[in-house]
Amino acid sequence: MDNTFRIAPSILSANFAKLGQEIEDVIKSGTDIVHFDVMDNHYVPNLTIGPLVCDAIRDLSHNVGALIDVHLMVKPVDRIIPDFAKAGADIITFHPEASEHIDRSLALIRDHGCKSGLVFNPATPLSYLDYVMDKVDMILLMSVNPGFGGQKFIPATLDKLKQARARIDAYTEKTGRQIWLEVDGGVNANNIAEIAKAGADTFVAGSAIFGSPKDTDPNRYDSVVASMRAALAAV
Repeated sequence: MDNTFRIAPSILSANFAKLGQEIEDVIKSGTDIVHFDVMDNHYVPNLTIGPLVCDAIRDLSHNVGALIDVHLMVKPVDRIIPDFAKAGADIITFHPEASEHIDRSLALIRDHGCKSGLVFNPATPLSYLDYVMDKVDMILLMSVNPGFGGQKFIPATLDKLKQARARIDAYTEKTGRQIWLEVDGGVNANNIAEIAKAGADTFVAGSAIFGSPKDTDPNRYDSVVASMRAALAAV
């Protein structure tokens, strides 16, 4: 894994009646990762999609060169990890509060051939990373409280990003191993540069991308993604 900037459209905001076409079009517009939000109406008060949908988009996503990044907002988490690994996930992240044994859950993800990561809610301390950096490939900071799309970015996340970036840089200097730093919630073309300056290298955007045009033009996402890329190029 390297430190180039990656844009990860969250399909939670896509048109599910045309999900395959949505994914194909948004990746062709210049994004990199399919962000797959899994909510269980238990850990968070919403219910979304499961392994069957992941399996359905697996070939399409991989054929257009996109990784599938599965964000598990479920509790307990261990039971469902193998199902998503088998369904085509490349990266699986989960919340430390959802695991009885964080180290074991991270190892379970890796044992099934996926990259592993931890997700931090706005109020969740980064100290959960203290003993598991060797098993983490991605750190995801929530810049909204999880459960629903379309929320506004929480500014305090910028300081937390800087702290996470300092942890990652110190670890990389010591070991040579890269860890991605992802941010999710309220990311758009107007704030993505500031978020990048704080240390993020991977950006989840849902409504900012899918909420823009409603027509069926295959190039309909080009302008919003281009504006994000232009903002990142200036960092």
